[in-house]
Amino acid sequence: MELLVISLSLWILQCRSARADSIIHIGAIFEQNAIRDDEVFQLAISDLSLNDDILQSERITHSIKLIEPNNPFQAVQEACELMNQGILALVSSTGCAAANALQSLTDAMHIPHLFIQRNGDGTPRAECQLNPSPDGERYTLAARPPVRLNDVMITLVSELRWHKFIVFYDSEYDVRGLRGFLDQASRMGLDVSLQQVDRNVTKVFSTLFSTMRMEELNRYRDTLRRAILLLSPRTAQVFIHQAVETNLASKDSHWVYANEEVSDTEIMELVHSALGRMTVIRQIFPLWRDTNIRCMRNNHRISSLLCDPQEGYLQSLEVSSLYLYDSVLMLANAFYRKLEDRKWHSMASLNCMRKSTKPWNGGWSMLDTIQKGRISGLTGLMDFRSNGANSHVQFEILGTSYSETFGKDVKRLATWDTDRGLNGSLRENRAEHGMQGITLKVVTLLEEPFVMVAENILGQPKRYKGFSIDVLDNLAKILGFKYEMYQVADGKYGSPQANGSWNGLIGELIGKRADVAISAITITPDRENVVDFSKRYLDYSVGILMTKTEERLNIFSLLAPFDLAVWACIAAAIPVVGVMVFLLRRIQSVCSQNPPGPHQPASVTTSFQSAIWIVYGAFVQQGGESFMSSVALRIAMGSWWLFTLIVCSAYTANLAAYLTVTRMDNAVRTFQDLSKQTDLRYGTVRDSAVFEYFRVKGTNPLEQDSTFAELWRTINKNQGQDNSVTSPAEGIRKVKRDPYAFLWDMAVLEYAALTDDDCALVVTGNSMSSKGYGLALQHGSPYRDLFSQKILDLQEKGDIDILKQKWWPRKGRCDLDKHAEPQPEGRALRLHSFAGVFCILAAGLLLACLVAALESWWNGPRCQRAQPKEVTPQAAKLRPTPAHRAQDCTATATLYFMDPDATDANPDLVELQYTQL
Repeated sequence: MELLVISLSLWILQCRSARADSIIHIGAIFEQNAIRDDEVFQLAISDLSLNDDILQSERITHSIKLIEPNNPFQAVQEACELMNQGILALVSSTGCAAANALQSLTDAMHIPHLFIQRNGDGTPRAECQLNPSPDGERYTLAARPPVRLNDVMITLVSELRWHKFIVFYDSEYDVRGLRGFLDQASRMGLDVSLQQVDRNVTKVFSTLFSTMRMEELNRYRDTLRRAILLLSPRTAQVFIHQAVETNLASKDSHWVYANEEVSDTEIMELVHSALGRMTVIRQIFPLWRDTNIRCMRNNHRISSLLCDPQEGYLQSLEVSSLYLYDSVLMLANAFYRKLEDRKWHSMASLNCMRKSTKPWNGGWSMLDTIQKGRISGLTGLMDFRSNGANSHVQFEILGTSYSETFGKDVKRLATWDTDRGLNGSLRENRAEHGMQGITLKVVTLLEEPFVMVAENILGQPKRYKGFSIDVLDNLAKILGFKYEMYQVADGKYGSPQANGSWNGLIGELIGKRADVAISAITITPDRENVVDFSKRYLDYSVGILMTKTEERLNIFSLLAPFDLAVWACIAAAIPVVGVMVFLLRRIQSVCSQNPPGPHQPASVTTSFQSAIWIVYGAFVQQGGESFMSSVALRIAMGSWWLFTLIVCSAYTANLAAYLTVTRMDNAVRTFQDLSKQTDLRYGTVRDSAVFEYFRVKGTNPLEQDSTFAELWRTINKNQGQDNSVTSPAEGIRKVKRDPYAFLWDMAVLEYAALTDDDCALVVTGNSMSSKGYGLALQHGSPYRDLFSQKILDLQEKGDIDILKQKWWPRKGRCDLDKHAEPQPEGRALRLHSFAGVFCILAAGLLLACLVAALESWWNGPRCQRAQPKEVTPQAAKLRPTPAHRAQDCTATATLYFMDPDATDANPDLVELQYTQL
């Protein structure tokens, strides 16, 4: 058993040491005029070295060889030198001739070869026809997808209903690439003509006028009304300019320019040169448009030079350079999986010149690992599961139409990809003024107050009401169309699925089952890629719905500025100082006066009760009768007054601060406040636009503020099952039932707060947003611009504001503004803040009444025993003496008078009791 454990431990250590010492060597072959390919390749290696997310302890080395453009012999020589050094894989970016030579060599040596077809002269690319492998094991994988322009063009001419057109192709273009296009056009019965365009375009048009008669030129001009241009951007611009100058192009012409690589600037130059309608087909990479995730691919950070268009470097790259970066990333992922599976093979050091050289024994295993991998890079998804080639490619179709200023306004008409084909409409049936006689199919989703079910009559179609329905009714009234409405089956607005399709309202439009989708649909970049949107008719922002916070009732809140220990010390100080003052005053009275006689009462000012009273009066700053002839007594009282001054000042300041902080206690008004607190749970609707918004913001590594990262962790806890909900209605119910904050569209939340039965809901959050709600239409819909124009008219006239006031009245049964912002003049103190003071006063009054009752009970018998005496003439001669004693009784007083005949040595006091009636 011990031997087995030792063996297992040694095996683990060997695996770890083997992985730690793994060196990955990659070879690359580029053409000499492809400077950017060399830079991008080294940039990809650098990104992998800086990030330890894919390859942690492994070290990547590389060797680059440069060859003359499309020189197959030199390509084989350099590849043999690389194999002799020992490489795990070969990456090349060359022309078709060099690629074929490298394919034969890598097939023989069993070296995985990732090939990126390059076409540096700007001419549209024609697919390379690679040689078939003798044993059927092809080690060359095409990282750049096969040419799909033929499929896009045949779809386009079918959508435009062209029956006769001409194709102009560049002299550098391999016309064999049109073989599949011509075969499909022939089966469809289309009349297609081909014409080659030389580099000297001017000579082409001069030859036409010199060889053709006027009738032939007129027929040729009619043929030019529909044309496809397979030219480089520069050649196409000169060709269009010459056609306009020679009057062969007309305003009703429609030309299609097809090229995978064409920039925005080149498109604008072509459109400005054209006289009629211009349509452009080019390849796109949709991930570039997302500013938050464009620099991250599966937790791998890409250099900002390649992912940020503002750097300017990205625009200077060819498409082949982007596929080159993704090829390096694909190899790194394959190496990582080989290391994880502990199936690592040593690098191949092969000699191509020896006939006895055996192929690399680990080549097929490495090739299989690469083919099973999938990454998301600069060009989107990449895998080699389709016959050893990357099949993922997407095109966009841009253009102008007759009703626009020709050559000035360019917009996206549709998209095309390998999974869904054409998404959008290219028909030239644009609605110019009205839509009379048109019935639209409208799909909707119930969302208060945008769309709600009105009272329906049995047996009749459902009727709807709401803010969005009012907007649609206004458009229908202005434009003259009718509509039929139905609800989406899955109850979703629309989000992309794993297989590339869309669900919800957006999926209904893509599937062409509906013409218009209307509800609380937010306009997002992802949705705009697959459908069209009208101008927004309402601003959009994300709000927070909560229940109104209940103020905590504390009748003794005025005691809060001091701690209980402080109050205890203050309460103890009063009797202590009182005793001190009592003793000092007693000492003062003994030293300054004779002792009172047996019948002389003690002075009131020297009693213990009066001392305590004086001390308390000074503490509450009410004063008190006192005779402070002693220096010691003055020092004691001066110290006490200073103490009370400091205590009262500190209490006043602390009370003001406490009341101010109490007003702002636990106030959640922003996302920052929500992320910092832990008492209130919060979430949103799973798989919604708001859910996606917080996901993108929370997982963006470039986000400086950690607020959204904390919000996303809470929202997505347990994959969103703990805190998020399935529908807005469930979220609103959860707010009313539990201590919960619901994050959703501000407009929906405000309506929920306005219509709440108990008016117990409050809405907070930032109302500023660059997004909005709009009508969603099919891609390329002829009604989009017309809807947008009429929505702007409604906003200009104020009709939209009237509808907003109808559905979101600011003043009503529930007032939103009351809790929207804190009042600038402050808040008055409530009664419960002073309830403790009133309780103390009431307790004091009750105690005084109780003491008075006890004194009356205690002194009652003595008052009854005291009998009034008749006043004699001798008593009338008595004069009052300063020494007197007042005895508390209900209506009886005892006075002492001194006999005028008595001497000072033997004073004779006469006691006189009288009852005051």
